[in-house]
Amino acid sequence: MKDALHTLRQQAIAASLFPPTGLQEAIERLGFVQADPIRAPARAQDLILRQRVKAYKSGDLDQYYPTLNLEEDFLYAYGFMPTSTWQLVHPRPAGELSAADRRVLELVSSNPHIHPRQIEAFLGRTREINDWGGYSSGTTRTLQSLHYRGLLRVARRENGVKLYELAAHQYEPIDPSERLRQLVLLIANSLSPLSERSLLTILRHLVRAVPTLEVKKSIVIQLIHTGELAQTVVDGIRYVWPAMATVGNEPNATVRFLAPFDPLVLDRQRFEHFWGWQYRFEAYTPPAKRQLGYYALPMLWQDDVIGWVTVSQSAGNLVVEPGFKKDIPSEDAFFNEFDAEVERLRFFLQK
Repeated sequence: MKDALHTLRQQAIAASLFPPTGLQEAIERLGFVQADPIRAPARAQDLILRQRVKAYKSGDLDQYYPTLNLEEDFLYAYGFMPTSTWQLVHPRPAGELSAADRRVLELVSSNPHIHPRQIEAFLGRTREINDWGGYSSGTTRTLQSLHYRGLLRVARRENGVKLYELAAHQYEPIDPSERLRQLVLLIANSLSPLSERSLLTILRHLVRAVPTLEVKKSIVIQLIHTGELAQTVVDGIRYVWPAMATVGNEPNATVRFLAPFDPLVLDRQRFEHFWGWQYRFEAYTPPAKRQLGYYALPMLWQDDVIGWVTVSQSAGNLVVEPGFKKDIPSEDAFFNEFDAEVERLRFFLQK
């Protein structure tokens, strides 16, 4: 079983950490990049992409997004996706437009790439309870609702703030069973290899992205029977991945600092099974209860996640502090590769 688990780990690394390519190509290959606004040391989407895009720097996604065939939207979380993925989550039920909805659409149609503050100048400032129990401006909530329903799209960002424009409807209705099939294969590819249990859990989270989607437990077995998903069972856990996926056999020989929402890290149950320890994202954990740190980045060395690093700036200098869950490697190659990853991170963070 140890050999089988080792093979799965190598497969996951090789499938996810493909040779760096262009920005559009990397997101097409991933199918979805989860977003998060915390910058410690950079936003999650940038940290994910720096491992997969040539000469990538923090903020490149915001800079080049308007020129690329991408959308911001919900899949199992909020993030960035190619149009091919976006088409799978639309159309969504639009419902009846309120007077405020219609007024915002009018303003956006005559002021493309409009800033939320510009809309507030016309409509006034109100506050509403948001999904987390706090407060957001009424304008923000209206824009988010119209974006979710596919009537607006994010045109670009200005200092991290979304600017909107009217959406051009480029999707066609897809048969529900075919939509589910494509979404299963997309997620299985993005997070490959993925346990059947985790895949079904993620699919149930799609109810927000695709409210009409009916997730059937039998879908994974069906796709295994049709030959579209390959499978193996390790320690009683069934792992699946797209059968047509091709993965190179070249072993990973570098140190990588991975984002908390990186495809290699996202499934916490798989993380613990593969790497033998629990990783927790502790940004929202009270400081006294943190074990790893505010924004710990899992540290991959060769084919194992041996610990984590925290990153900070002190007097203009980059400070990378490692922590270990396993024996500290003694070979010079590890320390050389660790220093090389620090330099890659420094380049990524340079403005």
